[in-house]
Amino acid sequence: MIQNGQLLAVFNSAHRVMKVENILKRSGLAILLIPAPRALSTDCGLAILYNSDLYDSVLQALTSENILPDVIYRKDSDSNYVPIWSAENIEDTGN
Repeated sequence: MIQNGQLLAVFNSAHRVMKVENILKRSGLAILLIPAPRALSTDCGLAILYNSDLYDSVLQALTSENILPDVIYRKDSDSNYVPIWSAENIEDTGN
């Protein structure tokens, strides 16, 4: 079960999310590959779940592998997920 405050990284394909799972587990990060909640729209139906204290470590690991998520959400309540990071924002700023 997804707890309030936990993060979900969403990707645009099942291949990418499974590759990310492998990268993050090799890095020793405590993550889970889960079915994406229905409240989120995902292209592949899967998401990477992790605790908020791993936010920087996950982004650093994925940036070094050049495979970033489409969106990272934080669960705020029973069915409320707030986007806290988006690849679109990175691309728009030129970073």
